Amino acid sequence: MDKAEVIVVGLGAMGSAACFQLAARGVSVIGIDRFAPPHPWGSTHGDTRVTREAIGEGREYVPLVRRSHQLWREIEHETGARLLTRCGIVILAHPLSEFLEETRASARAYEVEHRDLTNAEVRSLFPMFTVDEEIVAYYEPGAGYVRPEAAVAAQLGLARARGAQLRFGERVASWSASRHGVTVTTDANTYQSDQLLLCAGAWIRELFPEGHAIFAVYRQLLHWFPIREGYAQLRDMPGFVWDLGGSQQGFVHLDGFYGLPAIDGPDGGMKVAAESYERTTTPDGRQHPATRAEIDRMYEQCIAPYLPWLGSQPLRTVSCLYTSTHGSRFVIDRHPEHDSVLIVSACSGHGFKHSPAIGEAVAQWLTGHRPDVDLGAFGLSNARR
Repeated sequence: MDKAEVIVVGLGAMGSAACFQLAARGVSVIGIDRFAPPHPWGSTHGDTRVTREAIGEGREYVPLVRRSHQLWREIEHETGARLLTRCGIVILAHPLSEFLEETRASARAYEVEHRDLTNAEVRSLFPMFTVDEEIVAYYEPGAGYVRPEAAVAAQLGLARARGAQLRFGERVASWSASRHGVTVTTDANTYQSDQLLLCAGAWIRELFPEGHAIFAVYRQLLHWFPIREGYAQLRDMPGFVWDLGGSQQGFVHLDGFYGLPAIDGPDGGMKVAAESYERTTTPDGRQHPATRAEIDRMYEQCIAPYLPWLGSQPLRTVSCLYTSTHGSRFVIDRHPEHDSVLIVSACSGHGFKHSPAIGEAVAQWLTGHRPDVDLGAFGLSNARR
């Protein structure tokens, strides 16, 4: 029976970061994943993920993303991987948007470099957008995107180099905790540890059934629409988030859509995605790309009215999973019945940008140190609201 000080279940965004940070502190770690990360079956894929320092989801997230940017630069320096690109981010919305106002408030509170744009400035600076007469914007030049697959691979590589044992292709069947430690049983082996870290993403409810009322899993779609004109401007533009002003209550993270620059050449298309919360789903280890009806709806609702330089038929579509809570909050907390078990989920559609700092803070917590970044806002009780 293999033993370690900490077992990490799930090696996506949060799990890979935690494995690396624990191993870097000399902790013996066993990391387990039912697939071989980075993989396209969960939430940590899709080529690019938006990152920004002023967080419209709440000011409590700003220290996490700032530290994450520092850590990604350190990881890039050590591995040679290209992870973080600062191309800027523009957030478009009507003036009464709560998301826009909280973003601006976060920027002011933390002195994040930014610029508030008038309607005329939006039209002048970003001709690829079709905007009405009320749209205004927030521009953050230091924001950009991160490459999720490369980030996971780099951190797992660093973890392995520091002695972490990584077990791919093993499904966790059960775990148990007692005053003597934790036992984890997979379909291939049994492991023992002092502490257990559950970072299972969309599979968290299998391992923490008490969280059925807290977590909801939604299938989301990423699209790469072809470029009809303006490739050079689409290549050099910032990423964007467009808040359409609908309800962001309950599990809904964003009622709008977002996109990234055309980074794959003139024939590679431009990534644009919206979010859907109509019905929940169950992870099954398969891809579920967009149907014809979903493609048509995305084009009619997000592309045709707002991005006229893009064509109607995507070059490809990819599904991913959002594991969400009410208010789109994270859960980073001890198991309610077992102090030796720590739950790190869910990302709620905006977690990747924060994952390196969360991995570091969790490693500090598990090794008996006070985390440098305050995690108090992410308790289970907050997610139940």
